[in-house]
Amino acid sequence: MRVSVFGLGYVGCVSAACLASVGHEVIGVDVNQVKVDLVNEGKAPVVEERIAELTADMVRAGTLRATGDVREAIMGSEISLICVGTPSEPNGSLCTTYLERVTEQIGAALAERGGHQTIVFRSTMLPGTCLNLLVPILEKYVGGTAGVSFGVAVNPEFLREGTSVRDFFDPPKTVIGELDPASGDAVAALYEGLPGEVFRVPIPTAEAIKYADNAFHGLKIGFANELGAVCRALGVDSHEVMDVFLADRKLNISPAYLRPGFAFGGSCLPKDLRSLVHAARRADVSVPILAHVLPSNSDHLQRAVELVERTGKRRVGLFGLSFKPGTDDLRESPLVELAERLFGRGYDLRIYDANVSLSRLIGANREYIETRLPHLAQLLANSVDDVLEHAEVCLVGTRDPAVLAALPHGGPVLIDLVRLPDADARRAEPGYVGLAW
Repeated sequence: MRVSVFGLGYVGCVSAACLASVGHEVIGVDVNQVKVDLVNEGKAPVVEERIAELTADMVRAGTLRATGDVREAIMGSEISLICVGTPSEPNGSLCTTYLERVTEQIGAALAERGGHQTIVFRSTMLPGTCLNLLVPILEKYVGGTAGVSFGVAVNPEFLREGTSVRDFFDPPKTVIGELDPASGDAVAALYEGLPGEVFRVPIPTAEAIKYADNAFHGLKIGFANELGAVCRALGVDSHEVMDVFLADRKLNISPAYLRPGFAFGGSCLPKDLRSLVHAARRADVSVPILAHVLPSNSDHLQRAVELVERTGKRRVGLFGLSFKPGTDDLRESPLVELAERLFGRGYDLRIYDANVSLSRLIGANREYIETRLPHLAQLLANSVDDVLEHAEVCLVGTRDPAVLAALPHGGPVLIDLVRLPDADARRAEPGYVGLAW
């Protein structure tokens, strides 16, 4: 394919040289003439493992060149990759100035050239940027409709500086946010033959994935460093701890706990986080990430309360109360906390949990519920139907098959705390609300 790559920084330079090496004819574009001249001389404008040799080889082979002329690049290509920077503004917001400028220039050149072109945004940008800001610019300048007159896609990169060439040829994944199937096909053809799973998703999803990745990477680094600081203060070898932590591929390094849902609770996580943060404070170690995990969890629980408040209705049903399905453990259950907050605000509450019977609660379990929700006996219902007959708003905090089978379609307001198996279908129903989806 004939490809133009706009922006010859790390991402653009590596993308251009690597695409040329797999057989595409590539034109790099940059406003900085020094970068353009360097590429045309067979020199990479960035310092990066293998990029100097790759650039020299591709320029020598005639499959890679550079220009400062947007019109020339558009006239000589059928697909354009936008790799310009999106730096932070002083207030932390995303600067889209460079994106907007190059999009205008590409649109004007396309209007002159005619014919079909696929515009692929690789720059990191917040969800909504492409469809709400950049596509209207293209349509204005081209004088046509996206998906018809020209293709549009978002193709976030996952290249680490220092290993970006290796990452290009062995990617962790390829994400294609497509406006239409033809646009996605054009992007997929660029990477044909490369390993790794390919995900073809809506454009906003592709935009968000990059942020999910980088936020989690930052969280992991901060978590490891904070834990290391606490371990050092307590006289423990943090690397020995983390070696064992990382060996657990079932819970720790896995998809476990990484699906948006309801708040966490139980007899372990809250208690152990509190203890660890307390130990850090006693040792004068600042751990802002660890210290804010429980407040973040509480804020997430509060979102469910606010969803009920927004309905303006007072009769509420809650399905599920125990910490985990199939148990009667109520200790620090987030559903107990939710019930306590709703009851404290004067809501007329009914609760059904097949595994919770006040007469069977003993020990710490009974002591906990008598302290937190002493009115539980008058709130517990005998059946799913009892709750449904009472409630104007239903909060679903369980996947109990009996509850799922009885939930009506188009009935009371349904606030989904667990992402029901038929959540996608229910989204179209009036009254359905997902807590975090």
